[in-house]
Amino acid sequence: MVSAEQVKAIGGVLNNKDRPLKERFRALFTLKNIGGDTAIEAISKAFDDDSALLKHELAYCLGQMQDPQAVDVLTKVLKDTSQEPMVRHEAAEALGAIGHPDVLPILETYKEDPVIEVAETCSIALDRVRWLQSGQKIDDNNPYASVDPSPPVGDNKSVDELKAIYLDNKQSLFDRYRAMFSLRNLRTEESVLAIAEGLKDNSALFRHEVAFVLGQLQEPCSISYLQHNLEDRQENEMVRHECAEALGAIATDECIAILNRYADDEKRVVKESCVIALDMCEYENSPEFQYADGLTKLDGTK
Repeated sequence: MVSAEQVKAIGGVLNNKDRPLKERFRALFTLKNIGGDTAIEAISKAFDDDSALLKHELAYCLGQMQDPQAVDVLTKVLKDTSQEPMVRHEAAEALGAIGHPDVLPILETYKEDPVIEVAETCSIALDRVRWLQSGQKIDDNNPYASVDPSPPVGDNKSVDELKAIYLDNKQSLFDRYRAMFSLRNLRTEESVLAIAEGLKDNSALFRHEVAFVLGQLQEPCSISYLQHNLEDRQENEMVRHECAEALGAIATDECIAILNRYADDEKRVVKESCVIALDMCEYENSPEFQYADGLTKLDGTK
């Protein structure tokens, strides 16, 4: 059992703006793993930070925790148009991940948001909550234990069949995501390369989710695709950020070299993503037991 005092101490690391961002990230993911009201409270306090990347990850973690106690703070963030689009988008996605029917009205309102990434996210989140409300169960053999924006396709389709849905921009984003997560769960080189093609899509939101999925897969065959979008300075910074973090998850020497080149990028969210990604590379190439190591480091952070 983790005591309330320990959770508050880890929250203190997360909310200490003087600590390195990589330490604050590890504290955040420790709180996600612990869960409960005290952890949610500590995470919620950090939404006044000036790092869009950190706030984006706060929302992501609250969604993954799937605790309805987080609905109020996520709703507040989604409504706050002074927040960066990537933060508001992630708050909407998190509301969909929690999946409580109470989130339907707020998602319905903001699916018409003038920021396209926010509007598209709300639409997908609405579809997910309604799908859950229809009584269907997510039985997806998900090897990543993540709460995804949509469930995979139920029946056994081939890579070619899934790819046809995935790359068809006439389909709803929800259905295209379903095909993508089915391709992910196959975990073959053919399915990974099919997913990588989505990095050319017209939707920045879609490209960002593609990069996230490639990071989950950690397959070196996707490195060149992720590198291309990271190096494109005209690319949406939300996409570049996710490409950087995906490269950090793959963590080969080639990835480290790419990330070091962009660790001083002019876009703050890209720069910070590369710093976090390099920390992830260090973890992936170390004997460390877990990335979310806030509990084991408590003695050194008091």
